[in-house]
Amino acid sequence: MKHAVDVHVGKRIRHRRWMNGTTQQQLAEAVGIKFQQIQKYETGMNRVSASRLWDIAHVLGVPVSFFFEGIEAESQLTVRAGELPGDILTDKEALDLLRSYYAIPEHQRRRLFDLARVLSEAA
Repeated sequence: MKHAVDVHVGKRIRHRRWMNGTTQQQLAEAVGIKFQQIQKYETGMNRVSASRLWDIAHVLGVPVSFFFEGIEAESQLTVRAGELPGDILTDKEALDLLRSYYAIPEHQRRRLFDLARVLSEAA
């Protein structure tokens, strides 16, 4: 049975890998394993050892703590009408939007953020 922490860590690996534009194959080669193992980590089917998580963090350019961020909030999240689901990082459209957003120059990104906030409040 999958443990909630393993699933969360796997989601964070997938999220960071995707934000970096790194494929499962590229990540696997960089840490010396098969891409199928990365798939198992990302789904929470297999638990990531501490040393392997250290290697993955190094390749993806984040501290190991990155993979545990938000775990408390996620475990307490209840989805109500109009709220985001707890697995927003698994939604391809949301990740596409995030990647596009951060590709925009900072000044324009700030203006887009303000516009989105106003539109969401009006909805």
